[in-house]
Amino acid sequence: MIQQLLRSRARRFAFALLAAPLAVVPMLATPAQAQWVVFDPSNYAQNVLTAARSLQQITNQITSLQNETQMLINQARNLASLPISSLNQIEQSLQRTQTLLAQAQNITYNTQAINTAFQNQYSAASMSGTSAQLVANAQARWQNTLSGLQDAMKTQATVVSNLGTNSAQMSVLVNASQNATGALQATQAGNQLVALAAQQIADLTAVVAANGRADALRDAERSAAAAQGAAQRQMFLTPGAGYQPGSAQMFHSGN
Repeated sequence: MIQQLLRSRARRFAFALLAAPLAVVPMLATPAQAQWVVFDPSNYAQNVLTAARSLQQITNQITSLQNETQMLINQARNLASLPISSLNQIEQSLQRTQTLLAQAQNITYNTQAINTAFQNQYSAASMSGTSAQLVANAQARWQNTLSGLQDAMKTQATVVSNLGTNSAQMSVLVNASQNATGALQATQAGNQLVALAAQQIADLTAVVAANGRADALRDAERSAAAAQGAAQRQMFLTPGAGYQPGSAQMFHSGN
């Protein structure tokens, strides 16, 4: 009986030892089951939507930066100065014309000088004047007319010489205006074109003034000559002041 009891207990103990590893296996397998990935469609969709929104915000920021950059570039272009300038050539052409007008001979473009000259040389011939005075005044008037014509032709020649420079500058400025990168360059090119037009108008004014001066001197000379001729005729017809008969020796008689 005792042996049977011992045998029964030994069998139970052996059975317990054999069953113990089987009980440990589930305990060791539990951590491996905790690493499995569980797919949650709802959570995945939410993450994708969040990522899409973040990407859209980044895209909007990039677009905004690009727009701001383009705006700054446009502002820089609008503020860029014109790389060329024709003002120096325009001023030189205008200076040449002004210098030529200032070199007018005899009766200059001065009100006081004109008044003095007309009082002395173009006034009515005096009945008490001598023939030498009349001849001197006529000579001075002729010289004034000749000088006026010469000055007019010199002014015309100067203005004609300016046409070549003006044409070249106009071509440069028109091209600069058409190829302007911004508003400031276009405005500056337009201003220089206006200055060029003003210089051409000044040249035209100088030609008109010089021609008008020459015509006025020529007309004044004719009027003074007519007045002087009338005075001389009156002096000739005045008794005692005109021609006096006298003896004249036609041939030299020798001994």
